Amino acid sequence: MPEAMDIRATARFIPMSPQKVRLVLDLIRGMDVIEALDVLRFTNKAASKPIEKLLRSAIANAEENLGVGRDELIVHKIYADKGPTRRWRRFGARGRFKPLLRRSSHITVVLRESQQASE
Repeated sequence: MPEAMDIRATARFIPMSPQKVRLVLDLIRGMDVIEALDVLRFTNKAASKPIEKLLRSAIANAEENLGVGRDELIVHKIYADKGPTRRWRRFGARGRFKPLLRRSSHITVVLRESQQASE
C-alpha cells in the first residue's frame, strides 16, 4: 500500500486567540471535507470564517497540485499554534496600568485521502 500523501495549508497571524480557534477546530477534526465545510458554514463563532477559508485553500491545493477530488479527502490533522501577542495599554484609576493582550494564532490543516477512496 503506498504512503498516504499529506496536503497542507497554513494561515498565519490570524487575529484571534488560539484558545477560541481550537473550540471550532475540535468540531471538524477527522471529518470529510464536505461535511466539515457544512459544519463551519453554520457554526456561530468568529473563528469559523478564517478556518473555512483555510480549508477551502487546502482543498484547492489538493485538486490543483495532486488531482485529488474533494469527495476523497478527510481532515487528518488540524491545529492552532500561538502567534505573536501585541501588548496594548489602558490606563486605569490612580495612575495604574492595565495591559491588553491581543493574541494571534497560526492555523495548520493537513488533509489526506480517505481509506475507502484509495482502495
